[in-house]
Amino acid sequence: MDKPAETHYPVHDLIARRWSPRALDPRPVPAAQIRSLLEAARWAASSFNEQPWSFLVARREDTAEFEKMLACLVAANQAWAKNAGVLMLTVAKRTFTRNDRPNRVAEHDIGLAAANVTFQATALGLRVHQMAGIDRDKIRETYGIPEGYDPVTAIAIGFSGSLEQLPEAYRVEEQAPRERRAQSEFVFEGAWGRSAGW
Repeated sequence: MDKPAETHYPVHDLIARRWSPRALDPRPVPAAQIRSLLEAARWAASSFNEQPWSFLVARREDTAEFEKMLACLVAANQAWAKNAGVLMLTVAKRTFTRNDRPNRVAEHDIGLAAANVTFQATALGLRVHQMAGIDRDKIRETYGIPEGYDPVTAIAIGFSGSLEQLPEAYRVEEQAPRERRAQSEFVFEGAWGRSAGW
């Protein structure tokens, strides 16, 4: 199922085609493709080239590891993410390695790396759904996350699946039109709240 964005201005096709479905087909994602996704993350921009991201990965083929990671998601996400080909958890390092000072943009940089994963996945014909609904304490305990590192998000990746796999409420969402705020609501010029005149 494709739901290309109806953009107001031209954007790259990968951006228009990217969306976050929950209907995923429960088949493995080849290891070579997973490596390509993580290589895309590796080359994301970051403050002072700190690269404050780490990714924990659970592939469907490794049933025990997949179930362990799935259990770290909130129940609502488990209901559909159980069909992903691969699950990932993102973890941010809270301080700069070079001087041990707080890195206030670590989560921003994780977002850049995750965006690279998403666009690479789209280019490979995969679907990605990123989630904030995780149990951070459980992740920390399950995976032995050290002090100074924080779980941030989860990512479900896989091939397109069928709507029948989803609970009814998610089927409706999956088919709903994609919507975004107009630029006039978030692009300002000269003062807060003043829409850009160009």
